[in-house]
Amino acid sequence: MIDVHVHLRDAPAVEVYGQVARSYGIRCCWTMSPLSQVDLIRQALGDTDVRFIAVPDWGNPDPLHTMGQGFLDAISAFHSEGSRLVKFWAAPRARDLSIETGHPDLMDLTGPWRRRQMEHAASLGMGIMTHVADPDTWFETVYSDQDRYGTKAAQYEQFERALEAFPVPWLAAHMGGWPEDLNFLDTLLERYDYLHLDTSATKWMVRALSAHDQQQIETFFTRWKHRILFGSDIVAVGEHLVIGGEGARADQAGTSAEAFDLYASRYWALRTMFERDWTGPSPIADPDLHRIDPDQFTPLDAPTLVGRALTDEVLRPLYAQAAAQFAQSLGMP
Repeated sequence: MIDVHVHLRDAPAVEVYGQVARSYGIRCCWTMSPLSQVDLIRQALGDTDVRFIAVPDWGNPDPLHTMGQGFLDAISAFHSEGSRLVKFWAAPRARDLSIETGHPDLMDLTGPWRRRQMEHAASLGMGIMTHVADPDTWFETVYSDQDRYGTKAAQYEQFERALEAFPVPWLAAHMGGWPEDLNFLDTLLERYDYLHLDTSATKWMVRALSAHDQQQIETFFTRWKHRILFGSDIVAVGEHLVIGGEGARADQAGTSAEAFDLYASRYWALRTMFERDWTGPSPIADPDLHRIDPDQFTPLDAPTLVGRALTDEVLRPLYAQAAAQFAQSLGMP
């Protein structure tokens, strides 16, 4: 199996992730990690192969440099390390960061800096990865200010303009940002034959894909079996191994054993959903349920996971073949 969407940082946490990956059959992962940790992550993963996706230096306190010239430089540096894919984060939340810098179009997919960065990536023979939109639940709550964020459908206007401008291999994370609407994804994949999706954001995928009719899931995954890549969105960071530690992820785990269970829950949920004829509670708390209906759900409640028991004909490309073909199209070492 190949996981095309993880976030690895800090060797001790990466070692724990490596144990989980091997336990669940992951022989290769593609990670969005700091450039400064490339060698450490390679060493920490041992026998698990790894590819690096070019990302900005999010630790830099100057967002204008980070998302401007700094990202151009980072793309070149990652390319030198063997990277052949560049991640452009364009969630609606990027609008907040851009406005704070005084450049509202700083992180737009069609903005001048993004265009320069995509041109540079394409000139190096690299593909493009994007995060567009967010869950429907967020547009009902977090992004309810449409004057600021626009509608969910509006997020795809700039996305399609960028797709048309750069006909290189594309990977749209989180099932293209709209797993709730498989008919919409059908039309996107029909129009752009170089567009691929990944299944990352496990918590979101379990909630959204479990809500669909079984026949619709089988039809969609069968039709696009060579253009849907397996991804988990596991985040493995050092804060997970520090009891009482600080940081955005520190409340999710505090020991190696807890971190192992945290990472394993993502693979268990995805593999159960795709492989088994089983229905039951997801092992992953989903605060979006509480966000939508705080009277019925707590932040620790989880949705029902519906197993789809997809056939081997679908699972083989989903788990490895589609990613291998995508990598081959980029000459990814």
